[in-house]
Amino acid sequence: MDHKRLIILSVLILLFMGRVAFSREIAVDSLIPKDIPEGWALMEGPQVYTKKTLFEHIDGQAELFFKYGFQKSAFAIYQNKKSPENQIELDIYDMGNVVQAFGIFSRFRNEDRPGGIGLDSYLDDRSVFFYKGKYFVMLYATESNPPLLRQWSIIISSKIVDPSPPPKEIGYFPQNGLKPGSIQYFSEGLLGHQFLKRGFRGTYLGKEEDKVKAEAEAEDKDRTKTEVKEFHLFIAIFRNAQEATSALRIYRDYLTQKGKIYLDRPIGLEPHSFRGEDPYQGQIIVTQKGIYLLGAIGFQKAKNGEDRLTEFMKEVK
Repeated sequence: MDHKRLIILSVLILLFMGRVAFSREIAVDSLIPKDIPEGWALMEGPQVYTKKTLFEHIDGQAELFFKYGFQKSAFAIYQNKKSPENQIELDIYDMGNVVQAFGIFSRFRNEDRPGGIGLDSYLDDRSVFFYKGKYFVMLYATESNPPLLRQWSIIISSKIVDPSPPPKEIGYFPQNGLKPGSIQYFSEGLLGHQFLKRGFRGTYLGKEEDKVKAEAEAEDKDRTKTEVKEFHLFIAIFRNAQEATSALRIYRDYLTQKGKIYLDRPIGLEPHSFRGEDPYQGQIIVTQKGIYLLGAIGFQKAKNGEDRLTEFMKEVK
């Protein structure tokens, strides 16, 4: 009996120590680096912001962060000792979980310029931002210095011990035709429809031969420039299959009233699917798989949408 009690006590002690360690990890201001590159000094901060005070720091963008689960953040300003006007501003946001951290990251990234930091990152001349675990990190410099921003980001990333992997849904999107850096997560109103709730959207080009043909025609100055229109794949996430089925029905009813529903169903995607036209985004195919609604929207050639959606369906677990 005493031996069993000793085992239970040991387990409780380990759990308590783990909680203490974890609580220290999530102290967002502790992620503000002190071991900064030589020649720099911490000029201001760290200043911690909460849901009540974030407006004081980023008034115009606070609402967007709230939609993605903002918990708290830490802010600091660093200054070059030899050149005081040369400064770097740092924001570290605790977004609650890795999906929401990716979400806010995806809304700020407007093109694919990875820096090899965290789970994904964006790096340009004067800014870098990345996400790792439940944290979203942004650095802005007054002067161009990508190598320094990357070095600084690596220091911060090494302090984040959250082992969460990227959202699994990112891996469902087929790579064939996917525009790099285009996948976004929307915490609500996917495609502008509240009934779709939350989900991911990726941007695609047409077939590769269409893209090559368009580029060739664009180089011929005596011919009209041809562009390959982008379209999207999306995946809406629901709590259960019944809720997904209900959303599929609502979407169909919406298109019946506002757009078009075609009588023929997509081959290989029946019975829980339909094809039609969205009044604002063009041709659409939608199907259900478990707790998900998947779709292709805005394509010009039906085969492009069907092929990518079929690949999409195969990847969804």
